[in-house]
Amino acid sequence: MTIADTTTFPLRFELTPSTDAREEAEREVILADPGFGQHFTDHMISIDWTIQDGWHNASVVPYGPLQLDPSAAVLHYAQEIFEGLKAYRHEDGSIWTFRPEENAKRLQRSAHRLALPELSVDDFIESLKQLIAIDGAWVPSAPETSLYIRPFMIANESFLGVRPSQKVGYYVIASPAGAYFSGGVAPISIWLSTEYSRAGRGGTGAAKCGGNYAASLLPQQEAYEHGCAQVLFLDGETGSHIDELGGMNIFFVRSDNTIMTPRLSGTILEGITRDSILQIARDRGMEVEERDITIDEWREGLESGLITEVFVCGTAAVIAPVAALKSDGFTIGDENAAAGELTMSIRKELTDIQYGRIPDRHGWLTRLDEPGAEGAGAGAGAGA
Repeated sequence: MTIADTTTFPLRFELTPSTDAREEAEREVILADPGFGQHFTDHMISIDWTIQDGWHNASVVPYGPLQLDPSAAVLHYAQEIFEGLKAYRHEDGSIWTFRPEENAKRLQRSAHRLALPELSVDDFIESLKQLIAIDGAWVPSAPETSLYIRPFMIANESFLGVRPSQKVGYYVIASPAGAYFSGGVAPISIWLSTEYSRAGRGGTGAAKCGGNYAASLLPQQEAYEHGCAQVLFLDGETGSHIDELGGMNIFFVRSDNTIMTPRLSGTILEGITRDSILQIARDRGMEVEERDITIDEWREGLESGLITEVFVCGTAAVIAPVAALKSDGFTIGDENAAAGELTMSIRKELTDIQYGRIPDRHGWLTRLDEPGAEGAGAGAGAGA
């Protein structure tokens, strides 16, 4: 279904500056060691939607708790979606993000699947710019650091009937993020879940919704108990094809100059990092295959030397080399294996584009701060 929209575009944002913004000294202490998802900027974006008025009340407001009625639909029927992207500070102080229009389109696809209203691509990108305009000083500048941006949408109508909510809120919050690999990029081991599936045919696997991640938490805990950093799922229909990880896509590099990844079958999230890697591989003259891949092919490929590298990708880690796949009764690969040469080369190219160290030949970068406003947002919270 597609929900009718009476919104007048583009949205105009009203600003309510925080009266409790962190001083520069406190902010700099946080940025020196931000971790991930532990600290949040002084402001957030809020946009309301109702079936009568469409999108309205676009606002930049102080970061703080949301007020929800106990009967809010999101709390009972999980009508919720989200996105994740980063803001990068370039050497000249300017602030950029990577392929935000693709995040906006994926949010629209997720909204359609969850029977939520679709926010326009232009308003999505403008919501990012509005937040950076006042909180740009929260974008760190240390190597491999960024400001993680989390747009999300929830059904907040107070109603217990099982139908699409007629009242929805869209929000954007942001959190400074340290380097994913604090000690340098290191190969990881992943755990194969044979009891649980991430998604089923016709389900919500291709949508970025909280329920998918909630379902991965128990097998992810199992992975930790076996000394693994991530969990890998097989397809829910046959239980034989590699699907994806709890929050990452997977790639295999072959000795014949081929790179392959599981096909998008409706159960796999259409990763933006995934798509970018495929383009970079094509740029390098590699053969790209998107198809069904089995665990046996992985095992036999490593044994024969046909598969030379395995890596996973996502917004947070960008690319992480995979040393081994572990499960009850077997291990594929070597837990002490070094990172693959192509894996690290593609990772470097991708991050160099994101941080503005090499030309952006595909037009993937979007500037979030106003040109000429170096260090945008510096002091805006405390003084505004």
